[in-house]
Amino acid sequence: MIGMKNKIIFYDSSAISSNSKEALRSILPVSLIILILLGTLTPVESGVFLAFLLGAFLVVFGMGLFTLGADTAMTPIGQYVSASVIKTKKLWIILPLFFLVGVFITVSEPDLQVLAGQLSDTVSTWFLLIVVGVGVGVFLVMAILRLVFRIKLKLILILSYVAVFTLSFFVPENFIPLSFDSGGVTTGPMSVPFIIALGTGISYLRTDKGADDDGFGFTALCSVGPIIAVMILGVIFRPESVVITSGEELVITNSKDLFSLFLILLPKYLKEVGIALLPIVGFFIIVRIFGGKISKSDFIKILIGIFYTYFGLVLFLLGINAGFLPLGDMIGRELAAKEYSFVIIPIAMLLGYFVVAAEPAVQVLTKQVYEITGGAIPKKAMKTSLMIGVGIAVGLAFLRIYFSINIMYFLAPMYGLAILLSFFSPDLFTAIAFDSGGVASGALTASFLLPMALGFCEGLGRDVGQLGFGLVAFVAATPLITIQLLGIIFKLKNRKARAAEDKTAAEETAKAETEEIID
Repeated sequence: MIGMKNKIIFYDSSAISSNSKEALRSILPVSLIILILLGTLTPVESGVFLAFLLGAFLVVFGMGLFTLGADTAMTPIGQYVSASVIKTKKLWIILPLFFLVGVFITVSEPDLQVLAGQLSDTVSTWFLLIVVGVGVGVFLVMAILRLVFRIKLKLILILSYVAVFTLSFFVPENFIPLSFDSGGVTTGPMSVPFIIALGTGISYLRTDKGADDDGFGFTALCSVGPIIAVMILGVIFRPESVVITSGEELVITNSKDLFSLFLILLPKYLKEVGIALLPIVGFFIIVRIFGGKISKSDFIKILIGIFYTYFGLVLFLLGINAGFLPLGDMIGRELAAKEYSFVIIPIAMLLGYFVVAAEPAVQVLTKQVYEITGGAIPKKAMKTSLMIGVGIAVGLAFLRIYFSINIMYFLAPMYGLAILLSFFSPDLFTAIAFDSGGVASGALTASFLLPMALGFCEGLGRDVGQLGFGLVAFVAATPLITIQLLGIIFKLKNRKARAAEDKTAAEETAKAETEEIID
């Protein structure tokens, strides 16, 4: 531990250890299932197996550093930028600045970078990142205007998804699944703390009773923006096919080959992550110069947090791309080649079940709902319903690939049901549900389950654009239904409790009146 006069901590071993343990809990269940697969149905060369183990270690340590960095840098920067800009109370300043924030924070999102990296043979990685960032920026502006002018979130969501499904008629069929996946991976560990901080700050512009509840829904709208943006990209360019980036076949014969694999990729991610984070850091420094005050100690702590974020993200992407991505693809292809290839459906359901159970963001979500409902919706019920829902969603995604079913036959009813439920579920639950769409689809979904789906699709000889992508969209749609159903249950419980209280009160009143007459 190194400090200054004001005891600024440069190295917090306990925080790093705590976050790494959380990351380990996130990775361990899925890793055990993968190990069982490697030892039974899908054996791989020992070199590839060691690359997976080393990649898993880097992912755990990287996630630990990254999460610490997000807590100590990204969230405070979001709160600071929000507070500084909102002080002006001038929309012509607030809206352009928050649009830029939406673009910058999205470009640095690790889950999106993993998805974009798999498509560089179809569309430039940076071009796709910027297109998705613009989509987030535009809808972040819409979210602010909704809050300021007190427009119902339900109305905006209905109009937005009507626009999405209307636009889908003009988008090439092989680009539709990718569009929905883009919305699912955008709201991840980098962007969500930032967006929530902005929503909370903007709610201070209003002083009415419903201002705090209206602070929810920012993430929900920012998830729609990328879907529309990528669909428009498809309409303009109309690609004939979606091609997965072809990586070199892993050939690891000795320890030198193993370490060379990681060392060759390291400079690439050092550069890419630096470019992604630079606009955020620059924006923060500019706001500090021209905006509100911040203490020297807080400023240095944020810089240290940025350091953690940078190296955590580098290690995470290195471990994912060298260890998990190739293995997911291999397992998918191996199972596709089996006579009993349908076995991948229950395996995928099991993986989906444990992936969502281990996501740190899901832990935060269950706690949030528990506190909002005053314990009426237990954490266990919330978590179990999400686990079952996501497990089924992942199974359906592989079922769709196996039987070559159009994704709209699934997504249209799912989103239609979600919109229908919004008329019966409390508004707060609807906002939380749509906010949580991207929460369930975390790092492992984008880095392992999606490559496994793509490998399985190619192994069966199916069109990757039409059938391979879309898994993230299935996962992201699950909370929209699950949480709103819990909201309806909560509503019915409250109604029943109030009816019981009214009945008790009426009986006590009648009893008192009877006793008075007798007296």
